[in-house]
Amino acid sequence: METESSNAVTAARVAYVIDPALSRFSVQGFAGGFLSTFAHNPKIAIRDFAGKAELTPETIEPASLRIVVKAGSLELTDNVSDRDRREIERVMREEVLEVEKYPEIVYESSGVSATTTGADQYAINLQGSLSLHGVTRPHTLAANLVLTGDRLHVYGDFSLNQTDYQIKLVRVAGGAIKLKDELKFSFDLVGHKQG
Repeated sequence: METESSNAVTAARVAYVIDPALSRFSVQGFAGGFLSTFAHNPKIAIRDFAGKAELTPETIEPASLRIVVKAGSLELTDNVSDRDRREIERVMREEVLEVEKYPEIVYESSGVSATTTGADQYAINLQGSLSLHGVTRPHTLAANLVLTGDRLHVYGDFSLNQTDYQIKLVRVAGGAIKLKDELKFSFDLVGHKQG
Protein backbone atom coordinates (compact mmCIF):
# COMPACT_ATOMS: atom_id res chain seq x y z
CA MET A 1 0.00 0.00 0.00
CA GLU A 2 2.86 2.43 0.83
CA THR A 3 4.44 1.80 -2.56
CA GLU A 4 1.23 2.69 -4.42
CA SER A 5 0.87 5.89 -2.38
CA SER A 6 4.49 6.92 -2.95
CA ASN A 7 4.17 6.13 -6.68
CA ALA A 8 1.08 8.36 -6.88
CA VAL A 9 3.01 11.22 -5.28
CA THR A 10 5.96 10.67 -7.63
CA ALA A 11 3.65 10.61 -10.64
CA ALA A 12 2.07 13.90 -9.55
CA ARG A 13 5.41 15.71 -9.46
CA VAL A 14 6.20 18.04 -12.35
CA ALA A 15 9.77 18.48 -13.63
CA TYR A 16 11.28 21.77 -14.81
CA VAL A 17 14.62 22.13 -16.58
CA ILE A 18 16.57 25.29 -15.70
CA ASP A 19 17.27 27.51 -18.73
CA PRO A 20 20.73 29.13 -18.26
CA ALA A 21 20.05 31.60 -21.10
CA LEU A 22 17.17 33.14 -19.11
CA SER A 23 18.75 32.67 -15.68
CA ARG A 24 21.34 34.59 -13.70
CA PHE A 25 23.72 33.28 -11.07
CA SER A 26 26.47 35.42 -9.53
CA VAL A 27 28.95 35.72 -6.66
CA GLN A 28 30.09 38.83 -4.79
CA GLY A 29 33.41 38.87 -2.95
CA PHE A 30 34.55 41.53 -0.48
CA ALA A 31 38.02 43.01 -0.10
CA GLY A 32 39.56 43.20 3.35
CA GLY A 33 42.93 43.91 4.88
CA PHE A 34 44.97 47.02 5.53
CA LEU A 35 44.67 48.43 1.98
CA SER A 36 41.10 47.21 1.30
CA THR A 37 39.88 50.76 0.58
CA PHE A 38 42.06 50.69 -2.56
CA ALA A 39 40.78 47.29 -3.72
CA HIS A 40 37.49 46.44 -5.39
CA ASN A 41 34.85 43.94 -4.34
CA PRO A 42 34.89 41.43 -7.20
CA LYS A 43 31.65 40.44 -8.91
CA ILE A 44 31.69 37.10 -10.66
CA ALA A 45 29.14 35.63 -13.07
CA ILE A 46 28.53 31.88 -13.15
CA ARG A 47 28.17 31.19 -16.88
CA ASP A 48 27.82 27.41 -17.28
CA PHE A 49 25.31 25.61 -15.11
CA ALA A 50 22.45 23.17 -15.49
CA GLY A 51 19.65 22.19 -13.20
CA LYS A 52 16.39 20.45 -12.68
CA ALA A 53 13.57 21.12 -10.24
CA GLU A 54 10.68 18.82 -9.44
CA LEU A 55 7.63 19.84 -7.44
CA THR A 56 4.10 18.80 -6.64
CA PRO A 57 1.53 21.23 -8.09
CA GLU A 58 -0.53 23.26 -5.59
CA THR A 59 1.33 22.03 -2.49
CA ILE A 60 4.91 22.26 -3.88
CA GLU A 61 5.99 19.57 -1.40
CA PRO A 62 7.49 17.09 -1.99
CA ALA A 63 9.98 18.86 -4.23
CA SER A 64 13.64 18.74 -5.20
CA LEU A 65 16.31 20.87 -6.84
CA ARG A 66 19.67 19.89 -8.30
CA ILE A 67 22.10 22.43 -9.78
CA VAL A 68 25.49 21.60 -11.33
CA VAL A 69 27.95 24.43 -12.02
CA LYS A 70 31.08 24.08 -14.17
CA ALA A 71 33.66 25.67 -11.86
CA GLY A 72 35.79 26.84 -14.80
CA SER A 73 32.91 28.96 -16.13
CA LEU A 74 33.15 31.66 -13.46
CA GLU A 75 33.96 35.05 -15.03
CA LEU A 76 34.84 38.39 -13.51
CA THR A 77 32.27 41.01 -14.55
CA ASP A 78 34.02 44.07 -13.09
CA ASN A 79 35.34 46.80 -15.33
CA VAL A 80 39.08 46.11 -15.10
CA SER A 81 41.89 45.96 -17.65
CA ASP A 82 42.17 42.80 -19.77
CA ARG A 83 45.49 42.03 -18.10
CA ASP A 84 43.99 42.29 -14.59
CA ARG A 85 40.95 40.26 -15.66
CA ARG A 86 43.13 37.44 -17.01
CA GLU A 87 45.23 37.36 -13.84
CA ILE A 88 42.25 37.46 -11.45
CA GLU A 89 40.47 34.70 -13.39
CA ARG A 90 43.65 32.61 -13.54
CA VAL A 91 44.11 32.86 -9.77
CA MET A 92 40.43 32.10 -9.18
CA ARG A 93 40.46 29.00 -11.42
CA GLU A 94 43.93 27.60 -10.71
CA GLU A 95 44.71 28.57 -7.11
CA VAL A 96 41.35 29.15 -5.43
CA LEU A 97 38.84 26.75 -7.02
CA GLU A 98 41.43 24.36 -8.50
CA VAL A 99 39.05 23.59 -11.37
CA GLU A 100 41.25 20.88 -12.91
CA LYS A 101 40.93 18.89 -9.69
CA TYR A 102 37.35 19.94 -8.79
CA PRO A 103 35.54 20.69 -12.08
CA GLU A 104 31.97 20.77 -10.72
CA ILE A 105 30.07 22.48 -7.94
CA VAL A 106 26.84 20.67 -7.06
CA TYR A 107 23.85 21.63 -4.91
CA GLU A 108 21.27 18.94 -4.24
CA SER A 109 18.24 19.36 -2.00
CA SER A 110 17.14 16.63 0.38
CA GLY A 111 14.00 18.37 1.68
CA VAL A 112 11.83 21.34 0.78
CA SER A 113 9.18 23.24 2.74
CA ALA A 114 6.90 25.85 1.18
CA THR A 115 4.56 28.59 2.36
CA THR A 116 2.03 30.25 0.04
CA THR A 117 2.63 34.00 -0.31
CA GLY A 118 0.17 34.73 -3.15
CA ALA A 119 -1.42 33.17 -6.23
CA ASP A 120 1.16 30.65 -7.51
CA GLN A 121 3.81 32.30 -5.31
CA TYR A 122 5.68 30.63 -2.47
CA ALA A 123 8.45 31.18 0.06
CA ILE A 124 10.53 28.01 0.08
CA ASN A 125 13.27 26.58 2.26
CA LEU A 126 15.54 23.97 0.75
CA GLN A 127 17.60 21.71 2.96
CA GLY A 128 20.38 20.04 1.05
CA SER A 129 24.08 19.67 0.49
CA LEU A 130 26.62 21.74 -1.38
CA SER A 131 29.69 20.02 -2.87
CA LEU A 132 32.44 22.54 -3.55
CA HIS A 133 36.22 22.15 -3.83
CA GLY A 134 36.04 18.49 -2.82
CA VAL A 135 34.04 19.19 0.36
CA THR A 136 30.33 18.38 0.84
CA ARG A 137 28.46 20.20 3.59
CA PRO A 138 24.80 20.67 4.56
CA HIS A 139 23.44 23.92 3.17
CA THR A 140 20.00 25.49 3.61
CA LEU A 141 18.64 27.96 1.05
CA ALA A 142 15.70 30.33 1.37
CA ALA A 143 14.12 31.39 -1.92
CA ASN A 144 11.01 32.70 -3.59
CA LEU A 145 9.15 30.59 -6.14
CA VAL A 146 6.69 31.79 -8.79
CA LEU A 147 4.83 29.45 -11.16
CA THR A 148 3.41 30.90 -14.38
CA GLY A 149 1.95 28.48 -16.92
CA ASP A 150 4.75 26.12 -17.93
CA ARG A 151 7.44 28.30 -16.36
CA LEU A 152 9.11 28.17 -12.95
CA HIS A 153 10.94 31.19 -11.52
CA VAL A 154 13.00 30.78 -8.33
CA TYR A 155 15.19 33.53 -6.90
CA GLY A 156 17.07 34.43 -3.77
CA ASP A 157 20.51 34.76 -2.26
CA PHE A 158 22.74 33.03 0.24
CA SER A 159 26.19 33.32 1.81
CA LEU A 160 28.96 30.88 2.51
CA ASN A 161 32.44 30.96 3.99
CA GLN A 162 35.24 29.81 1.69
CA THR A 163 37.20 28.24 4.55
CA ASP A 164 34.28 25.88 5.25
CA TYR A 165 35.14 24.32 1.88
CA GLN A 166 38.92 24.36 2.40
CA ILE A 167 39.31 27.20 -0.10
CA LYS A 168 42.43 29.30 0.28
CA LEU A 169 41.67 33.01 0.73
CA VAL A 170 43.17 35.21 -1.98
CA ARG A 171 45.86 37.65 -0.83
CA VAL A 172 47.68 40.26 -2.88
CA ALA A 173 50.13 43.10 -2.18
CA GLY A 174 51.95 40.99 0.42
CA GLY A 175 48.71 40.29 2.29
CA ALA A 176 47.78 43.98 2.61
CA ILE A 177 44.73 43.21 0.44
CA LYS A 178 42.84 39.96 0.81
CA LEU A 179 39.43 38.60 -0.04
CA LYS A 180 37.21 38.17 3.02
CA ASP A 181 36.03 34.66 3.87
CA GLU A 182 32.33 35.31 3.22
CA LEU A 183 30.96 35.22 -0.32
CA LYS A 184 27.43 36.28 -1.27
CA PHE A 185 25.59 34.44 -4.03
CA SER A 186 22.55 35.66 -5.91
CA PHE A 187 20.40 33.47 -8.13
CA ASP A 188 17.47 34.13 -10.44
CA LEU A 189 16.60 30.86 -12.15
CA VAL A 190 14.00 30.23 -14.84
CA GLY A 191 12.86 26.73 -15.72
CA HIS A 192 10.57 25.28 -18.38
CA LYS A 193 8.23 22.38 -17.74
CA GLN A 194 9.71 19.17 -19.04
CA GLY A 195 7.74 17.04 -21.52
